[in-house]
Amino acid sequence: MRTLSKVAVVVLLISGAILPVAHAAPTYTFPVQGCKYTYARYHHDYPATDILTHVGCLFVAPTSGVVDEVNRIDRFTWKTDLGADRGGLSISIVGDDGVRYYGSHLSYISTKIVPGYRVKVGEVMGRTGDSGDARGTAPHLHFGISWPTPAGIWWVRRGELYPWKYLDAWKVGKDLSPASSVASLEKKVGQVPKHVGY
Repeated sequence: MRTLSKVAVVVLLISGAILPVAHAAPTYTFPVQGCKYTYARYHHDYPATDILTHVGCLFVAPTSGVVDEVNRIDRFTWKTDLGADRGGLSISIVGDDGVRYYGSHLSYISTKIVPGYRVKVGEVMGRTGDSGDARGTAPHLHFGISWPTPAGIWWVRRGELYPWKYLDAWKVGKDLSPASSVASLEKKVGQVPKHVGY
């Protein structure tokens, strides 16, 4: 009986009835690589998360897409406390899923990262740090998820959808897309909602 079962499996394999499972490249990955990190399910004033880690950890593209905005100069000062400057060195990309992903408080941005540059999931874009209003605090990557807007709409870019369930999935290798949630939220509040609060 066992010999018959083995023969049946060999015949099925040869005929193509049993195919090996193919594993596609991931669509999403955790945005901090090469270091230990932690993050909480809370963020002050608006939906985002701070991924606490060390200065110099890799900030990678969480998905494939196109670089949207890049800020290579840390203009933040507590004297002016301008919202547009709080992120310090920062990068946003618009993923192939139509979602914008934002990382800030960086210490370094790769020279190839410019608006219009195409990134692949997991590609190194910069390094974590404490620029902007993170200066003097624990180094971290501020991570925001939103929809694309015209340039300079920083209060949307910094985060509109809580990212924790996506980060939880990505850190264990699961592909969970925020695209439908982002689209629903944008439909509800509009592309450029009024800035309120911090």
